[in-house]
Amino acid sequence: MSRARERLAAVRRGAETLPSPNIWHWPDVYEIENRAQDVHDDIWRVLTTIADWRGRDVLDIGCGSGFHLPRFAATARRVIGVEPHEPLVRLAQDRVTLLPTIEVLTGSAQRLPLPDASVDVAHARTAYFFGPGCEQGLAEAERVLRPGGVLVVVDLDVRHRPYGDWMRADLPKYDPVEVDRFFERMGFDCRTVETRWRFADRTSLESVLRIEFSSRVADRAAREVPGLEFPVGYRLLTRRKPTGLIT
Repeated sequence: MSRARERLAAVRRGAETLPSPNIWHWPDVYEIENRAQDVHDDIWRVLTTIADWRGRDVLDIGCGSGFHLPRFAATARRVIGVEPHEPLVRLAQDRVTLLPTIEVLTGSAQRLPLPDASVDVAHARTAYFFGPGCEQGLAEAERVLRPGGVLVVVDLDVRHRPYGDWMRADLPKYDPVEVDRFFERMGFDCRTVETRWRFADRTSLESVLRIEFSSRVADRAAREVPGLEFPVGYRLLTRRKPTGLIT
């Protein structure tokens, strides 16, 4: 089973802890993947226009090993990372040990270890919020957001080539129209962003493909990328909590 298929299956069956086999089993390779992504900061530029976190409190849901936490902390008042997998919690805590405005907590998207109305921005990148089945996590994000706060879900765009082609090859039953309709019903706006992934060498590139896809699709992807980089599309889904409403 591909890594993407395993994550989606867990969401659909309502698993309390959503497995991320790529980073759970290969955190060192996933670190390479994080460094390779969005080399021109296209996602970050759009994020700052839809969820200004300067001087505010930020929650990163499914923060993994904490790769994005220091980036938020550069301008945020406080940053909280929440991650269900204990080995990754420890890696994230080690990463931010000298950054006093960052805290890393153990918890899941469905049971965030935060008080009501305690953050201004909730960010989730390729973690948990994959469409139908994530309603409990959406309700939790709404609970911890302050009035006027925003939830931003950053997910891969399966319509964007070539990465989307590889994802669909591993997820033949994934219906992007169904997912789009789900987030529309839930009140989200969507913006698409094209980025580039760039690697230092072929070994790094191919090792990342092999933790993301089945062997068959990873082999195909490696053949279709002649160099060290390729374009990848993302969807930035945003929903703002109404001002004056505390749930």
